[in-house]
Amino acid sequence: MEPIDYTALAQFRHELRKFLAFSENAAAQAGLTGQQHQALLAIRGLSSGELSVGELAEILLLRHHSVVELVDRLGKLGLAVRVADPSDGRRALIRLSPLGEEKLQALSSAHLKELASIGPALTRMLQPFHAKA
Repeated sequence: MEPIDYTALAQFRHELRKFLAFSENAAAQAGLTGQQHQALLAIRGLSSGELSVGELAEILLLRHHSVVELVDRLGKLGLAVRVADPSDGRRALIRLSPLGEEKLQALSSAHLKELASIGPALTRMLQPFHAKA
């Protein structure tokens, strides 16, 4: 068994937590929770632009009923809308509204800038893990 590089693991987790704290703060400044931001990002980035509640629950690692409430809140904020699934009218799909797209674009720009600034440090930190793979 190879020795464990506790320093590399600790540094990596620290950088991840800093990024997540940045993300939570950026979402809050935009008037969103981190979970709402993550839902918008999942709908836009991990689908063709529409997801079912079940698919979104799977992506967010949440229970179905929790995502129903989350989508309800996004709807009340005017950030997402439910539409009927054209292939199964009993199923609703969630898509971003124009306001949701706008908020997500602003948040994503800020996140990409942050990632660009920490990218070199993350790359250096990941080298010990890559070498052992």
